[in-house]
Amino acid sequence: MDAKKIVLLVGALIIAVATALLARSMLSSSGTPQASASAMPVDADTPFVLVATKALPVGTILDAESFRFQPWPKDLVEQVYFLKGQVNPTGLAGSVVRNPITAGQPLTQGAVIKPGDRGFLAAALGPGMRAVTVPVQMANSVAGFVFPGDRVDMMLTQSVAGGGEGEPLKVSETILRNLRVLATDQRTDALGPDGKPIVQPYSNVTLEVTPKIAEKIAVSQTLGSLSLSLRSIADNASEMDAAIASASDDLPDGKDPAAEKRALAKIAASPADKGSTFATGADVSRFQRRSVPAKPAVIGPGGAPMAPNGAPVGPSVRVARGTDVTVVPVGGK
Repeated sequence: MDAKKIVLLVGALIIAVATALLARSMLSSSGTPQASASAMPVDADTPFVLVATKALPVGTILDAESFRFQPWPKDLVEQVYFLKGQVNPTGLAGSVVRNPITAGQPLTQGAVIKPGDRGFLAAALGPGMRAVTVPVQMANSVAGFVFPGDRVDMMLTQSVAGGGEGEPLKVSETILRNLRVLATDQRTDALGPDGKPIVQPYSNVTLEVTPKIAEKIAVSQTLGSLSLSLRSIADNASEMDAAIASASDDLPDGKDPAAEKRALAKIAASPADKGSTFATGADVSRFQRRSVPAKPAVIGPGGAPMAPNGAPVGPSVRVARGTDVTVVPVGGK
């Protein structure tokens, strides 16, 4: 190849590179401008509307973190909205969502049901669940700090009598776990002589349970006293793993992340009636019993021990005299 052709090739390459750089510069300068969101101007007369801070499915019990006030265009304000200055947001805590609400959507008066309104429990219950009301002592149930939407464990305390003259066995057992509180009969609308609200402690708590757990609660009320222990918002990892292991047949195969997320949320929200724990009086005090008192032994003929129904305890011999059959314990007379 002669020098003339080499010079032409180098010149063509330089022209191509320059053209590419020029085209890139022109495209970048004429690109679509980015739209920047500007804050809504807030005037003195701008209305503030109560909006959801997160997605609220049907049956969600509202708390203080579920909503907040946000400025809203005056022309778009509807009469069914909750406006700042016209509603007390703390009064909506414990209400139940009747219709699904997306994050950022204004809450409407028809989308929520307040405690005491008709249809409150029906809207709060999940599919296939039941509502049961149990009497509890406030001193034994987190001193009144249990509110709708919380999750609790239920404990049964009872005395188990045995035979003899020994003291009965005192035992407390956690019989149910992860129960959602639907409502309490605690009231704060009563006013005292000074005009301030008087908090009346509750004595009944309504819980969301399965039909089988409802039957167990009905029986447990006849056995002893019930008390509640408040659960942490953060789920216990070991209990979650145990629930997943017991419900392995219902879990998806892992190919659908959304289905797996829904399954885990369902497990975390399901009440449990297995894996109960207990503590006896001896676990608390050395002067209490650890087991049920034994029944006294019955002394039969010849000083041999007999059961309360008259049957011998241990080896025995049946002696027949005509039609008369006698059971004689070995070692007896």
